[in-house]
Amino acid sequence: RAMKMYLISDNVDTLTGMRLAGIVGIVVHEKQEVLEALENAASDPDVGIILITELLAEKVEQELKEIRLDRNKPIVTIIPDRHGERRPSDYITNYIKESIGLKI
Repeated sequence: RAMKMYLISDNVDTLTGMRLAGIVGIVVHEKQEVLEALENAASDPDVGIILITELLAEKVEQELKEIRLDRNKPIVTIIPDRHGERRPSDYITNYIKESIGLKI
C-alpha cells in the first residue's frame, strides 16, 4: 500500500500546485484549524508525509515538535509557500548545530 502525502497550506495557490502533482490537502488559516488538520492527517494510516507551509508551522511549532518525536506518526516537512522561503539562509546549518551540537 502506497503512502500518501498530505498538504496543510495557508493559500490556495500552493494547494492547487500540489494537486497537479497528485497531493491532496486543505487550506486553513487559524491555529485551531491547523491543529485539527494536523491531527486528522497524523491519525490517517495512509498518510506517510505531511507537508505544511512555513507560516502555519510557526503557529503550531510546539505541536509539530511533539508529532515529530512520535515515531508512529508520519513525517512532517515544512515547505516554503508561494512567497518563498521565510527562514534565514543558514537555517539548516543552525538546525543541525542545535539538534546535535555539531559545528559545520
